[in-house]
Amino acid sequence: MASLNYKIVNVTDTGKRSILIIYTGGTFGMVQDESGALIPFNFGKAIDKIPLLRNLGLKLTVISFPIPIDSSNVGIEEWRDLAYIIEENYAQYEGFVILHGTDTMAYTASALSFMIQGLNKPIILTGAQMPIGLPRSDARENLIAALEIAASTKDRRPMVSEVCVYFNHLLLKGNRAQKIRSSTFAAFGSENYPALAEVGIEIEFNESALQPYDDKAKLKVVGDLNPNISLLRIFPGISKSAIEALITEKSIRGIILESYGSGNTMNFDWFLSLLKKATKEGKIILNVSQCMGGTVLQGKYETSKRLDEVGVLSGRDITTESALAKMMYVLGMDQKGNDLRRLLTTPLVGEMDD
Repeated sequence: MASLNYKIVNVTDTGKRSILIIYTGGTFGMVQDESGALIPFNFGKAIDKIPLLRNLGLKLTVISFPIPIDSSNVGIEEWRDLAYIIEENYAQYEGFVILHGTDTMAYTASALSFMIQGLNKPIILTGAQMPIGLPRSDARENLIAALEIAASTKDRRPMVSEVCVYFNHLLLKGNRAQKIRSSTFAAFGSENYPALAEVGIEIEFNESALQPYDDKAKLKVVGDLNPNISLLRIFPGISKSAIEALITEKSIRGIILESYGSGNTMNFDWFLSLLKKATKEGKIILNVSQCMGGTVLQGKYETSKRLDEVGVLSGRDITTESALAKMMYVLGMDQKGNDLRRLLTTPLVGEMDD
């Protein structure tokens, strides 16, 4: 069960399809008070700010977190809350739209893609770069388009049956999306996977990129995530002591290694010895690229070939956000040895190429 006491508010009572909006907080739901300061607003009154919601022909309901949270404070507990809210309300609604701050939206989308299994309904995360209370806000367009996509069907089946991010005219696969800009409305990109849809005069779906609908899918929520992982981003001049402190920490079970380019690292003996020691102790190291749109080709160059030799795994084209979520998920399954390594290097929900 979700750990928070959320409130349910009906926004519109009539419509052909029922969509649940889950408001967590973030820039989206801010309005100016009398002094001009930005404060969270009661999202149950969204119709006052977006009267067009009445014209969508949808039955809309809002669930709000009791206290809106900045997405910088989002963690495993909030992911569990979102997953269980969806589980508790899954049978009642035909789609779900999560309003979320942009800073950690890609992390949340990635995590939910692993935690919520057996989906045959859309879960779409969206938000805004400017608060809904400002005249030029992108909040209205993002929400309305996300709702229209969540309600879209073909042959009486939902067009989308996976976790996605919608932002600035593009629908992106949730565990492939990354926040790439903070100063324009085009905040998100998906360099290693095509957009699932583009919104213009019409909504143009890229059906070949969408996860196929499975009418036999049965919803299952997995909340056991292991947080005992870390991120090691290498850089020129990084010290041995810094790497040693992270790698030798006893509580750490998994490490995401952010390497250069196509998976390259320095080939210093002390560095490779530390990695080898960690893998021999049973720690899992997954190599991902620092590059936006990068793909790890471990073994292409001499420096990355030696990573193979010390037991580092290749994450291929997985994003850092998705790699972190996947490692928490896989370690939470309490798998060991070859089974653990196989799960980390095998696509589970489309998060990496075969």
